Amino acid sequence: MRKVEKEYKIAVYPGSFDPVTMGHLDIIARAAKVFDKLIVAIGVNSSKQPLFSVDERLELLREVTADLPNVEADRFDGLLVNYMRLKKAQVIVKGLRAVSDFEYELQMASINQKLDEQIETFFMMTNPKYSFLSSSIVRELARYHGPVGELVPPVVEQALIRKFAP
Repeated sequence: MRKVEKEYKIAVYPGSFDPVTMGHLDIIARAAKVFDKLIVAIGVNSSKQPLFSVDERLELLREVTADLPNVEADRFDGLLVNYMRLKKAQVIVKGLRAVSDFEYELQMASINQKLDEQIETFFMMTNPKYSFLSSSIVRELARYHGPVGELVPPVVEQALIRKFAP
């Protein structure tokens, strides 16, 4: 009988993570259980004005995922499919909060599939307790010194407090 080798599955969870939230961490922790390796990749978008620099976001991601041995944080410029090929990744992980997220993400998955038919998109429903949560909501709350402690990990909360210190 022929021995069948298990294929090593590498997935990429792309996003801006400005900042990383508990909703992101929920998807990261769950996806890390499904794939052999999960790369949380910050997409650099020169048309956006982020609150945190790419280096700051990378450091925060590394700190909050330090307990997940098969997760690494990275960054990429350009097309996601090119980054996927570079990393020999087969799967894009996307978190969905609502139907409106699905419409946009379905378009992105379709174009990525057209660009490289070897790449699949894996949709994960966000935990209902985070379905309202977004980085932009967290930034807005933090800007006005609102409570963000239940929305982000402690290290991110402290980084937000420093960013918006009077």
